[in-house]
Amino acid sequence: MSMPFYVSPEQLMKDRADFARKGIARGRSVAVVQYADGVVFVSENPSAALHKVSEIYDRIAFAAVGRYNEFENLRIAGVRLADLRGYSYDRRDVTGRGLANAYAQTLGTIFSSGGEKPYEVEIFVAEVGDTAAEDQIYRLTYDGQVADVNSYGAMGGDAEAVGGYLAENFSEGLGLDAAVRLAVAALGHSSTEDRSIPADDLEVAVLDRSRTQPRKFRRLDGDSLTGMLAGT
Repeated sequence: MSMPFYVSPEQLMKDRADFARKGIARGRSVAVVQYADGVVFVSENPSAALHKVSEIYDRIAFAAVGRYNEFENLRIAGVRLADLRGYSYDRRDVTGRGLANAYAQTLGTIFSSGGEKPYEVEIFVAEVGDTAAEDQIYRLTYDGQVADVNSYGAMGGDAEAVGGYLAENFSEGLGLDAAVRLAVAALGHSSTEDRSIPADDLEVAVLDRSRTQPRKFRRLDGDSLTGMLAGT
């Protein structure tokens, strides 16, 4: 009788982590930038049908990179959880922190399970507050780790180069137009070259605290986005 093949737990977790990271790195980056009136998400996404950035609840948005079917399942689960909690208790009980914790539990369970492959996704969850100091942005990795994002962040693709560009050029109190241009320039920056990304290849959305409606999420596209990129 042959001996069963043995892999140490440490090696198994390392292999699963490497597998997930390689899958995520193949995608295009998403950048998040805090501006004076909220939070803006920018991603390079030429598809008009498959969104990387979506609304979850009144003040909460979700952005993801990696396998679309996997992060779409997470988005739908988040919407259902938020709706159920808001209906059962109060809309104010639905928070970005609570949603991030729920995602962390799901991703951590899947990553540590031996019965299925880890999700090849990373996620931003953001909640806009009444003031900039109350804004919350969380980054979740494939293994369920949660990190606070202060002012700006990047994930997926060449996230290190994008994040480095944001770190060098970000300043507090940016207007929306300046924040969008900064994020787009960061996405076009890499360790080898800088390129210009056309408006048609971008997906841009904001959580705008200045909106009078309870729902603060809106998408930017068409002539308004083109004008922002042109500085007009």
